[in-house]
This record gives sequence, C-alpha cells and structure tokens, in this order.
Amino acid sequence: MAGPKVRLHVDQPLGAGQAVAVPEGAANYLFAVMRLGPGAGVFLFNGRDGEWLAEVAEAGKRRGVLVCREQTRVQEAPPDLWLLFSPVKKERTAFIVEKAVELGVARILPVSTRRTNAERLREDKARAHATEAAEQCGATYVPEVADLQPLDRLLASWPEGRRLYWADEARAGADAAWPGARGEPAAILIGPEGGFTPEERARLDGLPFVTPVALGPRILRAETAALAALTLWQARFGDWR
Repeated sequence: MAGPKVRLHVDQPLGAGQAVAVPEGAANYLFAVMRLGPGAGVFLFNGRDGEWLAEVAEAGKRRGVLVCREQTRVQEAPPDLWLLFSPVKKERTAFIVEKAVELGVARILPVSTRRTNAERLREDKARAHATEAAEQCGATYVPEVADLQPLDRLLASWPEGRRLYWADEARAGADAAWPGARGEPAAILIGPEGGFTPEERARLDGLPFVTPVALGPRILRAETAALAALTLWQARFGDWR
C-alpha cells in the first residue's frame, strides 16, 4: 500500500476489513485532485471508531471504495469544553471555528446578542470548516457546531455544574488568574464586535455560574480573544501535557 497522503472524515462505520463507500464530492477530491489510485493509502476517521489506515480499492470519477486495513489511533475525546461566540465577519468566524477545533473543544455554540449580525453565520459552512480543521490537525473527533441561538435562551437553560468563563473586555489589565479545576465541565463566552450592552453585562454579572476573566492588558478582537481564551484554559485545565 502506498503511504497515506490525505486524511478524510467519513460518516460510516470503521473497522478491520470494513469497506467504505466514497461519495461524489470526496471521490473528486481523492481521485481527481489528489490523483490517488488503487493501492493508495488514506487515513479515515468518523468521530467514533478512532483513526484507520484504509486502502483505495476502487477509484472512479464519481464514486470509489476504500477498505480499512488497520487502526492507527484509538478514539480520543477533547476536554469537556464549549466555546460560545458571537459571529463576526465570515473569514473571522471561519478562523474561530478552525482554531477551536485545533485547540480542542467538545462543542461550538454560536450565539446572537444585541450587537450580533445574525446574517453573518452559515451553519453549514461552519460545520464544513470544523470538519476540515479536524482532518488537518489529526483530531479523531469533530466538535458539534450548533445552530445560532440567542444568548439569553442559552443562559436560561444553562446546565448545572458547568462554569461559564466570560471574556470581559472591561477587565483588560485585571488579574488574569482563572479559578477552576482540571476535569470541571466548562465553557468560554466571547462577545460580539462592539461588546455586550449594559443590560447584557448586568445579566452576566448576576449569574452564579458565570466567571468573568481577563485576557491580558489589551482589548482583543473577537477572533483573537477566542484563541487567547482557549489557550489559557487548555494550559490550566485541559489535555495539554
């Protein structure tokens, strides 16, 4: 078998000897763009069965078949961390989703606030970005990207026992210590361009599960804040070793 050149997420069972049908879009990528032929190796993962080395058995213009040969990595789950963020311009939203997957989150929840432009998010594009990021960074898990929902609604049904770290730009320059413990279910909230309204800030300040945190001495753009907050949390409580 030729050495693997690509890594592909599939929504099919994986196991020794399992045949995996390649749909049209993926077939074009594997066999036309990457020019793989019978005998070539491909890494496959589905978010449930770990990563498998598969061999191209059939390669056509619109369809193909891969056969799993051996498991190369067991299934790994990211830390129990959610990312809540208010969508921004599409390129920056794509960056947030991509980096959240690379850094390791379990769920991505876009939220609308008073200053959010809801037309800036396409959930199908965001999910595609998440899948592509997982393929490229070696993850065996693709985080769920939820539908856009109002922040107020999400806060009203917040699960008991999950701490919500609020990246509060008004606390720039404050103590950067993050309370918490490794293994504690957590979430991070990144606000919209222009920040939260006074009413939203007052509500967040009054919720017992919300912990305001600072991200250093400067006010950050939304995508930078998401990257910084995820990095800080992972370094303190996550699966970085």
